[in-house]
Formats: sequence, structure tokens, C-alpha cells
Amino acid sequence: MSEHVLVFGNGYDIPGRMRVRGDALGRPVTTSVLCRPEHLAKLEEAGGHARILAVAADAPLEHWIVLARTVHALQPVTRIGTFGDQCQEYAAEAGHVLGVPTHHPETVRLVFDKYAMRGRLAEAGVETVAAAEVAGPEELRAFAAAHGYPCVVKPRRGTASTGVSVIRAAEEADAAFDRARGEDEPAEVVAEQFLSGEQYSVEAFSELGEHVVVAVTRKYSDPVSLVELGHVMPAPLAPERQEEIHAYVAAALDALGVEHGPTHTELVLTEDGPRIIETHLRVGGDEIWNLVTDATGVDLVEYQLRQCVGEKVLPDVRAVLADPPRAPRAEAIWFAGAPAAGTLVEITGAEGPHPEGVRVDLLASAGRALEGLQSSDSRLAQARAHAATPEEALTLAREAIGRLGFVTRVSAEPLDLL
Repeated sequence: MSEHVLVFGNGYDIPGRMRVRGDALGRPVTTSVLCRPEHLAKLEEAGGHARILAVAADAPLEHWIVLARTVHALQPVTRIGTFGDQCQEYAAEAGHVLGVPTHHPETVRLVFDKYAMRGRLAEAGVETVAAAEVAGPEELRAFAAAHGYPCVVKPRRGTASTGVSVIRAAEEADAAFDRARGEDEPAEVVAEQFLSGEQYSVEAFSELGEHVVVAVTRKYSDPVSLVELGHVMPAPLAPERQEEIHAYVAAALDALGVEHGPTHTELVLTEDGPRIIETHLRVGGDEIWNLVTDATGVDLVEYQLRQCVGEKVLPDVRAVLADPPRAPRAEAIWFAGAPAAGTLVEITGAEGPHPEGVRVDLLASAGRALEGLQSSDSRLAQARAHAATPEEALTLAREAIGRLGFVTRVSAEPLDLL
């Protein structure tokens, strides 16, 4: 039997890997792509697809459905693939219309809509975190007065920590509301109770509604913008807290209707137990998927593509996690933030020398306008490290970032004449 996978968005190198996997199994895999125009330049091995269709960024859902039906008429679609946040809603709706298994549209809606997610988790008895949609700074101040400072302000739908702030006083509400609302695409704004405690992310894999936690990562975020600064795995946690997090994430995924694929769930371990920040129907960013592979041996992307072409993979995931001969290994990554103003001229120190197990990569080049830590895209460099313990790995990564230097240019302000 052959498979025809309709990929939504930029599939990176995964469609090519699916075709190779199909050949190895003697079950040919054909791939087609539906994406936005900006994704075209990022498609890898574009010539390997049977067809590529680009949809305008402002096109309504109906256009995506019509084009998905067209592809299906040309060659029946047997699978749908999405490998990032992009286009997941369109993929879910198309799968529902075509009768092809994929995430349920309601699950995707809940994952992307932070306020709706809070409501569903409360209804399911998983947790209760105060949250409200606010129409302006006055409503934001009213929410904070009722639930206390600090509180979190964020777009109702957003990614990469864009537009997120923590406010600690009433006079900060106007700027935080404007930041969350955005300028180019005005967004609905949500205020949430601030969750005190250490932050973690959980990489899990699901199949037929069953969930297996693959790794728990300790994560570190900027206290103002909440942009992530670093990650280390395995998280240094007592076994009972590990079990608590595992059970909590499984309950949250059940409540949201997640049935298959990888998930990346961010949470805070509060005095009252785990509380969710957000979850995603994909592997974790910031190279977390690579950290997971190196630390545990589980290649989440490989298992996702295998599942996407119809294989049952959860038994293999469990077998890798239970592999006794595998030596434990800790992985860490740390990021360099950006100065608040100026233009980047040069980053020095990236070439090292660095200790064994450390690698530094630059995320920005000369000419980048610097505006502080606005989102994950504001970060200028990253350092990855592995070691025998999480503490050692984290120290190595942070020290590597500390050895970098940033040369910037700031324009002089003209003096006013008296």
C-alpha cells in the first residue's frame, strides 16, 4: 500500500525523510504541500514533492479546504502532516473534511487559544488558574486588583513569547497591554494569575490517546518578558515530583483531546502542584528536540514521521527509554539576550576555544537592529553543552555565553540648543 501525505506549512526535511522511510518499508510515500508564500523558500528538497500549492497569508479557511480537496481529487490523501505551529488549524479542518486522521479541530483551537485552554482545563478538573480577556488597560488593572500583582499579560493567541509581559504595578498596565495587542495585527489580550515557582517543559509522545513522557526539562526565563534564556535536561527533580508532573501532563493532554504525536508542554511547579503555561502539538523549539535525542536516545521527529505514515511507534519509544546499557547524559542550552538599543556590529568569542562538549552558534549577524529581549527571535547566540550531570552541563553552556562579546553601534542624539 502506498501513502500520500499532505503536508501543511514548512515541513523542513521531514517529508524527504518520510519518502526514504517509505522506500525502506516497501511502501512508497508521496508528499504534497499546502503552505503560505513565505514558507516556499524554506522548503527542503522541493523537487521531491508531487505538488506544492501556496495560499495567501490572508486567505480564509475555505481557500485551504478547496485546495486540499483539489489535491485529494488528483491523488487521494491518506495522511496529513504538520510539524510546527504554522497552519495547524487549516490541517485539522482539512483532515476533518477529507476524513483523514489528524488532530481534532477543537484540540487545535484549545491549544492555540490560551484563554479557551484555561477554561477547558478548569472544566475537566485539572487545574484552576485565574484568567480573563481584557479589552484595555483599565480592565487589566481591574483584573490585577482582584487577583493581585504580579500578573501576566499576553496575546490570546501567540508564539515565541511575543507580546508577553509581567506587570508588578498599575502604572505598567498601559505599556503591557499595548505590547500584547501588537501593532501590525491587533490581537485579543489575556491577563492571567502569575504562577510562582520553577519552570519546566515536558516532551511527551502520544498514540491512540495514550501518553508517554520522554523528558522533563528545567527551563529559565527572563523575569520581565518571559522569553526563555536556557534549558537543561534531565531536570533535577525528586522522583515524586517527576511522577507528579508526568500524571499532570497526561491529565492535561486528555482534557485537551490530544490523541497522537509529540507535544511540548510548559508549566510551573507551584506550591499547589504543576500548573500549565501553554502546550504545543509539536516538538519543543530552542533545539529541545535535539537535546532530547542526545539525552534519552528518543528521536521525537523520527517517531513523528514514522507515525505520520501509519506506523505504531509508542512501543519503540518505551523500549528506548528503558534501555539499561545507555549511559545517562545531561544536555543544556543557554542563550545570549540583546542590548536594548543600537545596531549589532560584531559578536566576538564564538570561535572559542571551548571545553569539550560545548558548541556555540550565532543567531544574528552584523546589521541587526537591537531592541532588547522582545521575543525568542531577539536572542543573539546560543551555547549547547553536554556533561555527566545537569549542573555541569548548565554551567558549561552559561560560561560559553559569558565569554562572548557584543560590539554595537548607537546613534548619537543631537543636543538641543538653548
